[in-house]
Amino acid sequence: MPDILIRRDGPVGTVVMSNPDKFNAMTTGMWQALPERIAELDADPSIHAIVLAGDGDKAFVSGADISQFGTERTDPQAQQRYGVVVDAAYLAPVKALKPVIAQIRGICMGGGLGLAAACDIRICADDARFRMPAARLSIGYKQEGVQRFVSLIGVQNTYDIFFSARVFDAREALRMGFVSQVVPPAQLEETVHSLAHVIADNAPLTARAVKLTVNAFLGHAGEAGRAAAQAAIDACNASEDYREGVRAFGEKRKPVFSGR
Repeated sequence: MPDILIRRDGPVGTVVMSNPDKFNAMTTGMWQALPERIAELDADPSIHAIVLAGDGDKAFVSGADISQFGTERTDPQAQQRYGVVVDAAYLAPVKALKPVIAQIRGICMGGGLGLAAACDIRICADDARFRMPAARLSIGYKQEGVQRFVSLIGVQNTYDIFFSARVFDAREALRMGFVSQVVPPAQLEETVHSLAHVIADNAPLTARAVKLTVNAFLGHAGEAGRAAAQAAIDACNASEDYREGVRAFGEKRKPVFSGR
């Protein structure tokens, strides 16, 4: 049954999009559940980094489950309701205050590509295949989503992948700057989780401040976002973790951060 699962590995929480019979295509129920699962990990003080992954070795997310379009996107009102649900899912990795890493194996297309773009870091296996097929379905892609791609891969690459709707591979995704690393499939999970654990060892207040600052810089949060970013920066510099970091540096030991 299609579902959004959670797995925990110490300070790293993984959200798994699970619909393997359809290459992890997202049903409406999965889109609805995704923000709840991400928010659950974001609110858990024992979790310091979040990974998004597809179930199995065939796909990250192949897109929306188009078989539902005939019943759930039949008129403008239904399309608007569906759009609200999907938009909330896309925003969930952006709104999370903890770092979110996309672990991409196999197919990453359509809604899967948009979801990966909403994560903070993307690492893929060299078998990954990407596509934005909106122009093959006459879908009007939301302005915020297009802006996110422009901020990641630039204007020309955004035009390319949207206008052509072509499939591109892991090497080209790396060239565009869509992913930060390409690794053999057998090394993908280890690579992602090693990075997630490195992040989890560092000061969570700093990661939070950086994420809020980047989102404010990219225009994702408005004036309130800029204020929140400055407040997070100020909180870092007044925190017990800052004092712990200074002490640990002087004592030549690994710091132990509490998030306070």
